[in-house]
Amino acid sequence: MKVRLFMNQRTRNILEDLEAVRENLLALSDDIWQSIDHNDPDSLEEGVAFKRTYNEKLAAFDLLATDLSVLVQQFTSVNLAAEEKTGGDCESENQRIIQELDREVPHRLDEDFTWKRPHGFILLGRGTTGITTWKRLFELVCLQLLAHDRNKFRSLVNHPDFVSKRGHHSFSHTRDPLRSALQLETDLFTEINLSANSIRDITRRVLDVFGIPVPDLQIFLREDRDAQGGE
Repeated sequence: MKVRLFMNQRTRNILEDLEAVRENLLALSDDIWQSIDHNDPDSLEEGVAFKRTYNEKLAAFDLLATDLSVLVQQFTSVNLAAEEKTGGDCESENQRIIQELDREVPHRLDEDFTWKRPHGFILLGRGTTGITTWKRLFELVCLQLLAHDRNKFRSLVNHPDFVSKRGHHSFSHTRDPLRSALQLETDLFTEINLSANSIRDITRRVLDVFGIPVPDLQIFLREDRDAQGGE
């Protein structure tokens, strides 16, 4: 039994590391792009060439990493979401989770989340904990808001705040227009090939559409939890 538990924990650690590498590669891309002198034509041209190549390879890695993660989770029955807890419709469980999170340091969507990882969040009085990636946090926030007001959330597909100047959508009814699509409903998808700060920015815009003040979403970071646990 102990050997089995050890193997499961080691497998979970590896899967979490794989997710961390994906998010760190996105963060590195942001860092390098910001370090380029955009007023220097040669530097900018070199940076654009780098970004194109980097994005292509990162997309290939993301696809491979996803396939590996799914394969390992299916074979070992180790589920990255198994340790997640959410209050849902159980008020007593929700209060327990919120009290647990309230012992940690809350963060908000006006901070820099580069190289940091989430652990939980409280949105509209509902707490969720046990999260390991920004991708998963964004997914759970979207699903909660989708349940809160389905029509308003689905209207994001054509909302101007989520359509770039070049016509790229952050939300779509099909996978095709998106680089890396996350399915929220049968015919509703969102772009998830995003760094932590990009997820921060799009989440702020979503909250704005819903008329939810930014402070109403509290985020708790894994590094804070680990630091407190070691004291």
